[in-house]
Amino acid sequence: MGKKLIVWDNHYSVGFELFDSQHKQLIEMINELYASFLSGEAHKKAAEIVSEMVKYTDYHFKSEEKYFDKYHYPFTEEHKEIHKSFVNKAVELKEGLESGKVTVSYDIMNFLRQWLIEHIMGEDKKYTTFFKENKIEINTDNQ
Repeated sequence: MGKKLIVWDNHYSVGFELFDSQHKQLIEMINELYASFLSGEAHKKAAEIVSEMVKYTDYHFKSEEKYFDKYHYPFTEEHKEIHKSFVNKAVELKEGLESGKVTVSYDIMNFLRQWLIEHIMGEDKKYTTFFKENKIEINTDNQ
């Protein structure tokens, strides 16, 4: 892939391989969308890429939320609301792309980039602290 919108850096790490690998996958999907945008192919590929991104984001959020619920993370409800809000925006984007009412733009790319980075660095780092303080193990084999 050519130019990337987001390059994984270890300061994005939440310290748990399961979630880091899922975040890396989301970054790759955003980069795939960005590459299609730069190459002029977004009109052909964007709806499919965003559709996959919506599915994968839901999967990722459910992975995190399972641990929030299991270990009584104190910010569970707030974090779930943030997840729900993002999924709603992503679904709107997907539907707009599928209907042709929305096209991929720098604004959309910047929104996705900014949201993911701010979410990881802000909200997700909060659960990192909680999980580590409580010696919670995140099982990559049986998540």
